[in-house]
Amino acid sequence: MKFVVLLMADGEEKPWDGLTPEEQGALMEKFGAFDEACAAREGVTILSGEALQDGDSAATVRTREGQLTVTDGPYAEAVEGLGGFYLIEVPDRDVLVELLAELPAYDMQINPVQEM
Repeated sequence: MKFVVLLMADGEEKPWDGLTPEEQGALMEKFGAFDEACAAREGVTILSGEALQDGDSAATVRTREGQLTVTDGPYAEAVEGLGGFYLIEVPDRDVLVELLAELPAYDMQINPVQEM
């Protein structure tokens, strides 16, 4: 099964630029541990994953009556912002949840990918 994992920043976390090199290194170690745990697990493949710039860099595109409108900023005003994502293939959701414990303490949304 494929899942998209959305890593949500809670708004209280410092932005990447505001972290000390030591804090950045500690976070990168956790992401590395997650990568290693996934690689060591049979049937698990990280297909893609990226950190995202903060919400101020985002844009929202809406279609209304056939017209596209682009608005600067994230889709919705919220305390939480999308900080990154993974696209990952795992045997089942339980395996994914177990592996996600390796990541830094984010709120996460996991969605199964619709197989076509």
